[in-house]
This record gives sequence, C-alpha cells and structure tokens, in this order.
Amino acid sequence: MSTIEGLIGNASGALGSLESNASVGRDDFFQMLIAQLENQDPLNPLDGTDFTAQLAQFSSLEQLYNINEQMELAGLYQSSLNSAGAASLIGKEITANGDSVIVDGDSTDISYNLESEAGKVTLTIYDEDGLLVDKIEAGTEGLKAGESSITWDSSGVDSGTYTFEVSAISMDGDEIAVDTVMHGTVTGLTFVDGNPFLKVGDQTISFGDLLSVSEG
Repeated sequence: MSTIEGLIGNASGALGSLESNASVGRDDFFQMLIAQLENQDPLNPLDGTDFTAQLAQFSSLEQLYNINEQMELAGLYQSSLNSAGAASLIGKEITANGDSVIVDGDSTDISYNLESEAGKVTLTIYDEDGLLVDKIEAGTEGLKAGESSITWDSSGVDSGTYTFEVSAISMDGDEIAVDTVMHGTVTGLTFVDGNPFLKVGDQTISFGDLLSVSEG
C-alpha cells in the first residue's frame, strides 16, 4: 500500500467520530498526493488505476468533511431555535415531570399521576437537606387514576423548595406506578453545555420533562 493510501485509510477511520480537527486534514492529503507524484520512480510510475482509486478515496473523504460541517451548522441552527422557543415560555405556566414543590404560604398543592385507581396513596415530603418534614395520605379524590392534587398544610414550614415522594397501592395491596408532577411559572432560562433549561424559581426543568404549557 502506498503512503497516500495509508494516510487516507487512517483519516477515514478517524472520521468515524466526525471530529472536525482530525490528525490529518484535507490539505495534508492533497500535498501528500502531489509529493507522491513528484517523487515517484520514473521506471515504475504510479499505476493509473491505483491513482484513480486514490482520487476517489480523497473525494469520499472530502464529502465526509462537508457532511460534518453541515451537521455542525444544523446543530447550531437547532440550538438557536431551542433557545428562541425557550425564551418564549418565560411567564408561562407549565406542568412537568418533577418531584419538587415551592412553598410560599400556608397551603401548597402537590400533584402526581396514578397509573390506575389506588386503595392508598402516601406522600412523603423532605426539605432541601433531605430531612423528613411531613407525611400525608390522600383522601378519596386523590385515589383516582390519572392526575390528582393534594393540598398540603405547609403553615408550619419555612418558604422554599421541598421535594416529595409518592407511593401508591391498590385495593389488593399491589404497588401502583405513580409519576410525580410539578407546576409553576417559568421565571427565566439557564444553559447547560449550550442547551437551554427552564427556570421555575430555583428549579431547573428540561424540555424533555415538559407536559403542558398554558398562559400564566
């Protein structure tokens, strides 16, 4: 295998990860190709078929680089769209998957979603340090399948963010799947690794956790 073929093979393998700063670039390949032509043995010149094959490999390599550049541009464009969409949600009321709740008054609504009707539902509430604050059981209305909400008497705790867990069992004593849900008004945005996240108070919500959006 000639030097240029070896370099093309190595760079093609490196492009498997689609890194823009590959160890051997396009200009390097072109210079090596020219150097090979200039320094070939006149008595044993490069075979035309081999040369054509190398040019075809170089063309494929160029196309891979172009695809990579287009993907990067598309990623930047999508990131811009996500940021613009996230900004439009500021001031909106959202429902999202989450296990935290903001306490700012004598009563606080806590929401969850039951897979099926339950015989017993228990909510366990913790403070920011993970210490147990309260444990309450849902009444009849809170046992129905679907989303339910329990009003927690939070008059005896400080304002702030609390987390909660919900466990549910059926009338037969079998465990029921339950998802915790949070509600709140979007107050701002934050970015993690270039990706936008919604801020609800001091809570951070990803777009993937959003369930619904409504006017504040």
